[in-house]
Amino acid sequence: MSAQNAPAAVVVMGVSGSGKTTVGALLAGRIGARFVDADDLHPAQNKAKMHAGVPLTDEDREPWLRLVGEAIRTERALGRSIVVACSALRRSYRDLIRNEAGDVSFMHLAGSRELLGQRLDARMGHFMPAALLDSQLATLEPLGADEQGAVLDVAVTPEQAVDAALAALAAA
Repeated sequence: MSAQNAPAAVVVMGVSGSGKTTVGALLAGRIGARFVDADDLHPAQNKAKMHAGVPLTDEDREPWLRLVGEAIRTERALGRSIVVACSALRRSYRDLIRNEAGDVSFMHLAGSRELLGQRLDARMGHFMPAALLDSQLATLEPLGADEQGAVLDVAVTPEQAVDAALAALAAA
């Protein structure tokens, strides 16, 4: 996606229910990239805590975020693009990913508390309960002006969000 045609590294970020997996998988398909859901990289104890409604600590997240960065670095080293769905709520979390992976574009899926809550309430069989939405929103630090990426509205269709992400990547 850059002038040098380097493999793309994109993290689709946001709180639970924002559509990271849906948008990330669609985006990966559109750019011919591997898709990884960072939830699959969580150790079992993290999933158990979240399922029990217990927010993760930064200590819980650090090894997981390093794994996310390593997955990105590995794909890029193989000359392949990658899109990862990962909450990446705090700047320090995104910094951990960048420290492992190098340059990464972050596509932040953002929306109202009401819409996000409705989406979580409609979701079945996910380990992340709707009760943790407020803690995630309180943790969320928007992208800084010096961070590569864009904010995408979740009130649009997933296809429209992907179009917006592609436009942002092309403009970078």
